[in-house]
Amino acid sequence: MLSLIGVAIIVIGLALRLNALLVVLVAGFSSGLVAGMSPTEILAALGQAFTDNRAVSLFIITLPVIGLLERNGLRDQAEHLVQKLRAASAGRISFSYLVLRKATNAFGLQLGGHPAMIRPLVAPMSVGAAERDLPEEALSSPRFKALSQRIRVLNAVSENFGNFFSQLIFVASGGLLLIKSVLDKSGASVSLADMAMYAIPTALVSLVVVFVLCRRLDARIRREQQLLREEYPQPSGQTNATPGKDTFTTSATESHS
Repeated sequence: MLSLIGVAIIVIGLALRLNALLVVLVAGFSSGLVAGMSPTEILAALGQAFTDNRAVSLFIITLPVIGLLERNGLRDQAEHLVQKLRAASAGRISFSYLVLRKATNAFGLQLGGHPAMIRPLVAPMSVGAAERDLPEEALSSPRFKALSQRIRVLNAVSENFGNFFSQLIFVASGGLLLIKSVLDKSGASVSLADMAMYAIPTALVSLVVVFVLCRRLDARIRREQQLLREEYPQPSGQTNATPGKDTFTTSATESHS
């Protein structure tokens, strides 16, 4: 039973919302000590594991590039672009990204994830769609700030569902190869194609779930926009001009048709 102490430490640490890296290291050292390994052997095993999987840390290289793009107006341009698209809504943008994420995952292509796509592009475009035709004062109100947080949550959901529930469709994905190696060692012979087929229903169900969430969010945005227009009435003859963005004068019904 003591050999499972590492699992217990991880469960308790994550439940208490402690630092994830620290929890994993403590769990690894505890499991190693229980198994009779010396501290030097434990460090050597951790170092070897990091070396064998060093490719997972390559995303760090993209962070400075994304930061430079944001500093030079990438997010502003994304909002500016989506406000020109009258049919675009936060839900439609999130669902479109979900479909794109699943399609690329099915062919083994990594689109980028939260740091490369959601934060600099998808989230600003979704919030920009919700800002369309609202008075300037409404954009800084607590109601709209709470709404923008809901939109960003759905953006994160679309990334997680698009990645986690479709990456095993690709027969050469790392997760699928890991499962096959474990099954082979256990004496269960299963082909990669068969395992990939079983991942398709989960991907389709997640697609339906996010579609429903997107429709509900768009309906909520329309209600909140109507309340914001009533709370912050716009003087007649005056259009909504947000600094650095085009002016739009169409009605709320047209913007969500």
